[in-house]
Amino acid sequence: MSEFFQLNPRLEQAAAAAMQKIVPRFAAIDQTTEHNQQKVLSAFLKHRVSESHFAESTGYGYGDRGRETLEAVLAKIMGSESALMRHTFTCGTHTIACGLFGVLRPGDVLLSVTGLPYDTLRPVIGLQGQGMGSLRDFGIQYAQVDLDAQGRLDFDAMVRGIKKYRPKMVYLQRSRGYTLRPSLAVEEIAQAARLTKAHSDAVVMVDNCYGEFVQPLEPTQCGADLIAGSLIKNPGGGLAKNGGYLAGRRDLIDLCACRMTVPGIGREVGATLGLNRSLFMGLFHAPHVVGEALKTAVFSAALFEALGYEVHPRWDEPRCDIIQSVTLGNPEALIAFCQGMQSGAPVDAFVVPEPWSMPGYDSPVIMAAGAFIMGASIELSADAPLRPPYAAWMQGGLNFHSAKMGVLLGAEKMLDFSRSL
Repeated sequence: MSEFFQLNPRLEQAAAAAMQKIVPRFAAIDQTTEHNQQKVLSAFLKHRVSESHFAESTGYGYGDRGRETLEAVLAKIMGSESALMRHTFTCGTHTIACGLFGVLRPGDVLLSVTGLPYDTLRPVIGLQGQGMGSLRDFGIQYAQVDLDAQGRLDFDAMVRGIKKYRPKMVYLQRSRGYTLRPSLAVEEIAQAARLTKAHSDAVVMVDNCYGEFVQPLEPTQCGADLIAGSLIKNPGGGLAKNGGYLAGRRDLIDLCACRMTVPGIGREVGATLGLNRSLFMGLFHAPHVVGEALKTAVFSAALFEALGYEVHPRWDEPRCDIIQSVTLGNPEALIAFCQGMQSGAPVDAFVVPEPWSMPGYDSPVIMAAGAFIMGASIELSADAPLRPPYAAWMQGGLNFHSAKMGVLLGAEKMLDFSRSL
């Protein structure tokens, strides 16, 4: 199979069979990729992107044409009135928090209709810790509607929750996080938005992390008022060194901008320090890179299913984010798999990852991420908290051919562990 890597013959056979099986899925991914790439190209052309937009600004960053054009391009792509796209957002959680604090005020209610939010957002809301400046500390109340037994949106319960709590914001997490529930399709988000508007004037906000460019439409094209995400995931295309984005209604983005900086100044400041080129270029490459990540996820699902493991989603199921989970059943197999994945990374392949108490998580977490950008989830990575069901959550892959080998080396290490028992 490869003159550079020696793999178990059984694994080589399973990989070859998986590749044959998934040909139709790859064709469907290519179709979506082409649609999204044309959408991005048309936005670049409409806003006349030029070399001058890559120039550096310093200090306050007043009048940065590149920054303003970049955000106009992103708004066009997302089908929104306005957008913020800044390297000064430190991570996805920071960006989402900016959206929450920007819109919500003391006495307001935040209603999550996708159950308990992702681990790192819980201290932001005030579900963990106290006195650190959470939403709860500022008198913003939190309510929750759980998903149904199949892990889908419970629309009837959502309507009851809206009527009961009269929220200022209805919040949806598109991706599965560290759970095995399905990620949300934009069609489901559209239905949630329609029901919200039919029964309230609440703002519909979507955590769009891992979902950008996976489907032909984005949540802001389907009724969401505000979306947020990280630039070291899908929309950064593997070239953004850090940052995040918010897109949505102009009035909401203006509020978020005043939280991002200060009231009265908002989005008018923010030196780009020469990073505009990588943000423009990463955004341009994003649809293709997301397509490569999706191909990696589909291959992984087909491979591990053939090896007898439970996978979510299955290789032939629709996908709404780039995440693929593989349930490994015990902590030792999980650690072995992540260590094998690390050995196939282009950066730090010699490093052996171990579980550690990562800030914002309630369990030790192991992460395999040999990436050019530290922590970039659009590059091939696998991570998981060490808690049942001991599943690995994989994502990313800048190019399928390299990522495929990383997945195979993860499987090889895990099979070696199994044989040693």
